Amino acid sequence: MRAIRKTVAPRDEEIRFSRDEIIVSKTDRRGRVTYVNDVFCRVSELSTDAVIGQPHSIIRHPDMPRAVFKLMWETIGAGKEIFAYVKNMSATGRYYWVIAHVTPSLDAAGTITGFHSNRRVPSARGIADILPLYDALLAEERRHDNPKTGLTASDGLLREKLAAVGRDYDAFIWNTGD
Repeated sequence: MRAIRKTVAPRDEEIRFSRDEIIVSKTDRRGRVTYVNDVFCRVSELSTDAVIGQPHSIIRHPDMPRAVFKLMWETIGAGKEIFAYVKNMSATGRYYWVIAHVTPSLDAAGTITGFHSNRRVPSARGIADILPLYDALLAEERRHDNPKTGLTASDGLLREKLAAVGRDYDAFIWNTGD
């Protein structure tokens, strides 16, 4: 699937799913998919067999700033939950927006064994509110020839912008949209 995925070009065509549907996926600690529900498969236009064992980034849209995923991994790796607006890409290159709620999965001893994500339809206003931030982060990442340098710069910009409004990412997310 990875070889096919690399050849898929983004298309400016949105996939929609119902407000009463929830996209669900689970991963191991390294982010490899261990479970997806039927809504995930339908919206991503991927079969369960094509997804299980693959990195969750298989649905990553190139319009998503890497700094947001860095923050997400830091947060869930520390055992905390996070909510985030995410633009994903289907197997045919179409896109879909979600408001993702990602939580660590713990064993009986409290050790992180993987991650669980529920995703719902975000409000149009929430997407409109988050786009200027995501566009600025993405522009900063693309300004640098070295991807690692770009990520570091984008992460710094994200933290600067949040500090400027006096909010952490969670508070920022909950003050967008509805």
